[in-house]
Parts: sequence; structure tokens; C-alpha cells
Amino acid sequence: MAFDEKDFVACCGSSKFAKQMAMASPFSSLQDAITTARDIWFNTVDVNGWLEAFDAHPQIGKSASSNHKSETSAQWSKGEQSTALATATNSSLQELLDWNARYREKFGFVFLICASGRSTSEILADLKKRYPNRPIIEFEIAAQEQMKITELRLAKLFDAKAEAASATAYGQHPVTLGKKAEEDRVSIIGAHLTATSEALAGKTSQSSARTRPPITTHVLDVSKGCPATGLDVKLEMWTGKQSRPSFDGNNVGGWALQGFSSTDKDGRSGQLMSIVDAVNPGIYRISFNTGKYCPGGFFPYVSLVFEIRDTQKLEHFHVPLLLSPFSFTTYRGS
Repeated sequence: MAFDEKDFVACCGSSKFAKQMAMASPFSSLQDAITTARDIWFNTVDVNGWLEAFDAHPQIGKSASSNHKSETSAQWSKGEQSTALATATNSSLQELLDWNARYREKFGFVFLICASGRSTSEILADLKKRYPNRPIIEFEIAAQEQMKITELRLAKLFDAKAEAASATAYGQHPVTLGKKAEEDRVSIIGAHLTATSEALAGKTSQSSARTRPPITTHVLDVSKGCPATGLDVKLEMWTGKQSRPSFDGNNVGGWALQGFSSTDKDGRSGQLMSIVDAVNPGIYRISFNTGKYCPGGFFPYVSLVFEIRDTQKLEHFHVPLLLSPFSFTTYRGS
């Protein structure tokens, strides 16, 4: 199906995302569109694009503003929040508004969650759970939630286009569904997309083709509050005679280079390995030349060692580095 830029603005408020999706259109199927959308959102859209998309969402519990960039998006937001509003009391709604304000003051953007089918109490619980997060971690969680919303809206977009085409073919006007029918359909689509997202991430589908390498990373300089640019990164795999590297460090000659790159302006490394459906199980090491990036820092380099098991070879492994001159941390992302 073919779509234009304004169709994708309704799905995601990032103008760069919408432009890239329109350029990639037409799509052979919904899954084709979702695969492309995930690649564009996580690998092409920059930090400013993520913030632009976040800003396009109304605060949960409030209506979209009159200057909202897409009327369709405003309508979809209202529908996605319908369960929350239907289950809210005056006190719980006020509490939600108060926590939303606290969240925005701390993180600088609206609390973002795929609200479809969620009650006010469920949303509040998630908001309170996420509030203690570090800003950089919460930023990435919000990006994941935006992708869930985008996938749900892509399904609505495809459904509406097919419905309009069918009506036109029979010389009819498209029929607007009643509220109950629309909510039922959204629930069905939402359940379908949950499974689709997992399959696209390589978690449940062996036939899913990747759009990025199985192992990726990015670096964020938390001391400056921005991506770390120009930091050298290399990926290695353990190929020594022992089944795994030893703790005593006697591992000379056991690591095989898989790829080398430097981080771009968004802190993302270039491609460190080939794009393959199934990654080879084993021990991997991502090393960062932190001494060159931060000569006055405590760490001459940082190496992160992790294991990919045979049962995980279809999964994606995003291993970011959060760095400051005297500390670092990491986690497994997606």
C-alpha cells in the first residue's frame, strides 16, 4: 500500500520519520511497514526527532492541543486513552496529572506509554515505577513506548486504507465504525502487534529477517548529558581453545575481531558485524577507547563481556555504555 508523509506524521510525530517512511512507501504488507518503521526509528531518527515525536503526544488525561500537527493523531490519542479516562475517578485523575507534571519537570518530556487498554491505576503504577530511572535510561524506554504506539497506529492506517479502497471499489463511502467496534478492533490489533514486535526483534520467529546487525551499541556521555561522538569501538568474539575466557586473564590470542567503528553524532557505532538472522552463540566483547575520548578520565578503556546462548541466537543484543570520567554502567537494551 502507498501512503504519503502526512499519514506517517499521524503515526509518529517525528518529521524525519514521516519523510523516511513516505520515501520507503509503498509497502507490501503491514509487517513490511513495521519492519521499516523500526529500522528508521531506532537507526535513522536522531535525538531531536525522538523529542519531536514525544512532544506530539498530549499528556495522559488531557486533550490534544488545538495546534496539534495531525487531527488523525489527536483522534487516535483520544481513543488510546479511552480506557484510562473511563476508569478514572476525580482523585486518581488529579494524581495522574500531578505525577505527569513531576515527570516532565524531571525528564523534560511528556510521560510516554502505550496507553491502549490500560486503566488509570495501571498507568499510574508504571509512571511511579519509571520515575526513579536515570534520564538517559528513561529516554530509551520512552522511545520503545513510542515504537509500540507507532506500530498500533500503522495497523490502524493500513486498516483504514483497505476499508476506503474496498468502499471505493463498490461505489460506496467509507463507513465510520461505532466506538465499541473501534475499541474491539484496537484491542485485537494491539494483541497482534505484541506478537509481531517480538517476532521482528527475533524473539519468537525464525523466519524474521533482521534490518540491523544482531549486536549493536551506542555511547552516552552522562557527564555532559549528550551522545559521545568519535569514540572508537570494536567488537570481538572468543575463539580460544578454552570454551570461555578464564577469569585469571590468561587469554592471549583468544579474541577474534568482528568489527571496528567510531560513534557518530548520536553516539551510535557503525556496523560492527554482518546482518545475519542467527548470530553465532558464544562469548563476545565490546571495547571502547575511553582513554582517547576522555584523556583525563579514570578508565584507559572499557570492555563489556557477555554471552549469547544457543537459545538466544535469534534475539537482538543492544549493549550501550553510559560513561562519565570516573564511572560507567551498561545494561542489555533492545
